[in-house]
Amino acid sequence: MLIAIVGPTGVGKTKLSIELAKKYNASIINCDAVQIYQELNIGSAKVTEAEKEGIKHYLLDIKKPNEEYTVRDYQKDFRNIVDNNEGNFIIVGGTGLYLTAAIMDYDFADGIKTIDEELDNNTLYKMALKKNSNCNIDKNNRSRLINFLKKDKLEEKASKVLYDVKIIGLTAPREVIYEKINNRVDVMFNLGLVDEVKELINKYPNSKVLTRAIGYKETIKYLNKEVSLEECKEEIKKNSRHYAKRQYTWFNNKNNVKWFNVDYDNFSNTINDVIKYIEGDISEKN
Repeated sequence: MLIAIVGPTGVGKTKLSIELAKKYNASIINCDAVQIYQELNIGSAKVTEAEKEGIKHYLLDIKKPNEEYTVRDYQKDFRNIVDNNEGNFIIVGGTGLYLTAAIMDYDFADGIKTIDEELDNNTLYKMALKKNSNCNIDKNNRSRLINFLKKDKLEEKASKVLYDVKIIGLTAPREVIYEKINNRVDVMFNLGLVDEVKELINKYPNSKVLTRAIGYKETIKYLNKEVSLEECKEEIKKNSRHYAKRQYTWFNNKNNVKWFNVDYDNFSNTINDVIKYIEGDISEKN
């Protein structure tokens, strides 16, 4: 059995993954590009040892922050796990490109790196100008920027799904998602995000993930006295909300997702609805 749990940040993916893993005696495969890295804990809202409840997690904390890890690496590592180990697996995370590359017939040319979907438009625009100083693409035209940066760098063929996988999407009204994102950011700072980032940049001054991951790049600006603490928090909230929008767009366009509205008053209702779907009692039509 192979199940994927997707959705925007803060929606409840981790909690559902643990409950399903316990029910189906499954291992969990991380599908969050930032949680790949060791020591990036608070800013990535990484699952804690207590939250794991003893369940085996793959592709979590496998790289140091100063090491490179691409979507092609993830594809190879994912397939090595699923193809060479028996049992059930639950994929959980919000990095849509990783999931799509893992389960579909994406074909990467040797040495190729793709564009991280977490990058904001300003960063993509700067990358485009660096590639070609005469680039005249509007910096708000995200699709064109990504296509321009991918050109001659990525060979992709994604016409079919290679695994028998049910993709579960968790969702909620936009205002609820945004409120949860805002609250999560406040909690991160209360847990010590500033100290975490300060320690990381001291240990890994050349880390690329710290300069591109939401929560970390903004906090670095605060530590560099480029913004106030409140401005830093608001920028993280804003970038997280924008990222949530992009996550919905990706999953709706790239993957066959069965969406479930989360019952936050009684999460067990959501768990039960998902289990019924997995076991064939709910129509697979979205």
